[in-house]
Amino acid sequence: MKDPYKVLGVLKTAGLDDIKKAYRKLAKGHHPDLNPGNKEAEKKFKEISHAYDLIGTKESKEKFDLGETEVHKQQHYEQYRQQSAGSERYSSQFGEGYDADDLFANLFGGGGRKHGPNGFSGMDLPGEDQLYQMEVDLKEAALGGEKIITLPNGKKLSVKIPAGIENGKKLKFRGLGGAGAGSAPFGDAYIQINIKPLTGFTRLENDIHTEVAISFFEAINGAEITVPTLDGSVMLKVPAGVSTGSKLRIKNKGAGPEVSRGSQIVTLKIVMPKNLSSELKNAVNELEKNHSYNPRMSL
Repeated sequence: MKDPYKVLGVLKTAGLDDIKKAYRKLAKGHHPDLNPGNKEAEKKFKEISHAYDLIGTKESKEKFDLGETEVHKQQHYEQYRQQSAGSERYSSQFGEGYDADDLFANLFGGGGRKHGPNGFSGMDLPGEDQLYQMEVDLKEAALGGEKIITLPNGKKLSVKIPAGIENGKKLKFRGLGGAGAGSAPFGDAYIQINIKPLTGFTRLENDIHTEVAISFFEAINGAEITVPTLDGSVMLKVPAGVSTGSKLRIKNKGAGPEVSRGSQIVTLKIVMPKNLSSELKNAVNELEKNHSYNPRMSL
């Protein structure tokens, strides 16, 4: 009998979780369904399954460590047979044609290890979870939507994107992963959301941030300007006397479901004309004579 701890590659002090992890990793690599026609893989899978049967549960592990498993009993029986081979006393005591399996059952309480179809262990192996990537733009992530993707197996999957989903989040689809072995269920499919940037917009939690340019006339006098949002353009009132860096809030134009949607934060940037005419300079100079101020005094 091979040492099940060595077969699974774990220490005798290993806990049940480590034993299970080692078994699943080895079994997935050698399962006959994944290695059709490979006799060596089939043999290895039986060996791995048998090892797990011996130490995969608390009860079976305790029995094995104490030498009380059916395998240990079989070993004792084989030793008994070898010692008794050729003995007239053996044949006369039990009679010719006596079934050795019956003898084993009578000596040790019957019942060898059960095997499933094709001699494989009855242990079912759940299917692998599978991860897919899906790219959405910032608007889709902020407001929600629905996209159709095609999985590698050809199956089309309708993915509903929750409003306000964050970059890197995964959506779970139960039972759409890899096939399980035996009667075990399919694994799950996970769709990871990757958000593409959108020019002019950035997102911070559920708020959408934009920067809007205004003229120094609009900054001085105030104005009503057009501002782009994820829902389309809206009119925004700019109060008189604003400075570069001033922030205005547009409620319910951010990310998230309607009942808890964030805001759009508009940062104002005063932009001077590229070409200053002499007429404008003269006008400003005249204004400065009577309305001069030092903005650094208020810092």
